[in-house]
Amino acid sequence: MDRSLALLQVRERVKNENLIKHMLAVEAVMKSLARKLGEDELKWGICGLVHDIDYEETYETPEKHSIIGAEILQNLGYPDDLVYAVKVHNEVHGLPRVSLLDKALWASDPVTGLIIASALVLPDKKLESLTVDSVIKKMKKKDFAKGANREQIKSIEEIGISLEEFLSLSIDAMKEIANELGL
Repeated sequence: MDRSLALLQVRERVKNENLIKHMLAVEAVMKSLARKLGEDELKWGICGLVHDIDYEETYETPEKHSIIGAEILQNLGYPDDLVYAVKVHNEVHGLPRVSLLDKALWASDPVTGLIIASALVLPDKKLESLTVDSVIKKMKKKDFAKGANREQIKSIEEIGISLEEFLSLSIDAMKEIANELGL
């Protein structure tokens, strides 16, 4: 697997820069989780990077999102476990998330949105100023970052990582690419 090639494939299919930033953020969080869990950082990172490769194509048909993405990735020769993780990250399909990779992607996808939204309401709009406590406070506000499914984020506990540790790990991972994210 080649990260540069994966990014090129993403950029060929995704034109929205904010969506690309989201995918880069999920990549960073997934790599950090892989490091913590002793998993393959390259594979997990690429999984996060490509997980929404079909989003612009399926925007108006969300029931096809991730099914089309999985087909694209399978046709490009990505590993079966990565393809399956992408396929099951859309809850519409009701497919079981069974592996650590599946569960990590499921939790990582919305946490990046919550973290970005939390940073954007800070005076300096910088990840560097963000704390776990401030994100937890924002998480408790149901009207804040409504698209960031709280239960999905909390599901990280299924793989033995506390919410606080996950938020800390995710914030730190995203801080490493703050310039790319514009935060």
